[in-house]
Amino acid sequence: MSLEKIQTLTNINDITDMVSTYLKKPVVIENDQFLLLAYSSYYIEHFDQANRQTIFTKHWPIPILEKFMDEGIVEQLKTVQHPFRIKQIEEIGLNQRVVVSAVHKGQVFGFIWVQETEMMADSDLVFLHEVSHHIGKLLYQKKQLNMKKDEEKNEFYQKVIDEVYQTENQIKWEAANMSILIPETFLVNVFTIAQSDAELFDELTDTVSLFANALNHFSYVFTSQLKIVVLIGSNGKGNISDSANDLTNTVLSQFNNHKIFPGIGNEYSSILQLRKSYLEALEVINAAKFTGNPEQLPFEYSKLGIFRYLEMISNHHTKTNYINKDLQILQKKDQESQTKLLQTMEIYLLNNCRIKPTAEQLYIHTNTLKYRLNQIADLTSIDFDDFHSRIQLYIDLQLIKQKS
Repeated sequence: MSLEKIQTLTNINDITDMVSTYLKKPVVIENDQFLLLAYSSYYIEHFDQANRQTIFTKHWPIPILEKFMDEGIVEQLKTVQHPFRIKQIEEIGLNQRVVVSAVHKGQVFGFIWVQETEMMADSDLVFLHEVSHHIGKLLYQKKQLNMKKDEEKNEFYQKVIDEVYQTENQIKWEAANMSILIPETFLVNVFTIAQSDAELFDELTDTVSLFANALNHFSYVFTSQLKIVVLIGSNGKGNISDSANDLTNTVLSQFNNHKIFPGIGNEYSSILQLRKSYLEALEVINAAKFTGNPEQLPFEYSKLGIFRYLEMISNHHTKTNYINKDLQILQKKDQESQTKLLQTMEIYLLNNCRIKPTAEQLYIHTNTLKYRLNQIADLTSIDFDDFHSRIQLYIDLQLIKQKS
């Protein structure tokens, strides 16, 4: 079997079988989102645990993908043009393998993975590199065909969000005409950035798409006016809220040095409610932007609580010239004496005015906490036993933090 023979083939499965037979090793081919396209092995038992997981789920699971990101392997796949080795990573069940990106016109369209049951010869690496060019061209052609379909899908979901369709039957009819699968239940997860930055937005879009494809639920990603919209759905199995939280946490872990704003809308079973879930996700983002601290807010609309109303309350306070004089006194004391009375009070309120958990969270002795609470009592008229006063205090504290 010659390289020329492989270069006449257009079926990815046939090519994978021939490459595996030639190398006598397990071969896996994926697209640029790490979604499984084809696999073959000269000996079936040679597939390692990582391979088996990929074959079973049709994509790299999130823990493996995260490990690849952390180890810089994903970055190498984008930049290294020739086959390179990845050493064994026991914690994710990955045996040593050779990987090469399938490149066409300077762009990566997929990856070819060969498990090194035995060390590959230099001539095999050259063979694999040559094959990768052919596969890159085939995947490029496939992507070109899919682009129009993706544009139609994006337009369809944008129309649903914009309420262009009037009834659920109208939406389902349009979806059926376009062969679009509508899940039984779904929610919308939205990501955006603090300010306009095209490079950061593109990087965020790629990362969100990568990890959304690794979820064990249906997902569809599209962009709309500097917002990345992720539709996560299910046909009755598993909790899609958990998947949305997993996706959000994983994406945020990749952008520690940037302010990323995520939001998760409620779960619905009528596709007419897609807009509602989308707007709920945006409400979470707007609340986080208002406070300036997205990491302190819950991601889910259902858990947003009092933060949902902070901006409205702030506007009301501005109109009525409202000032919490007790908090003003404590803020001044903190500034003049380098005390932490406002922070102490916030943690105390969050722990329902319980001494021990508050002291533990602040990493101070209970006696130190009691001393600070006595200081607050001496300086102000605050009554921690009054439930309504506690609510007002917490709201006013958040607004003070937002202004500072």
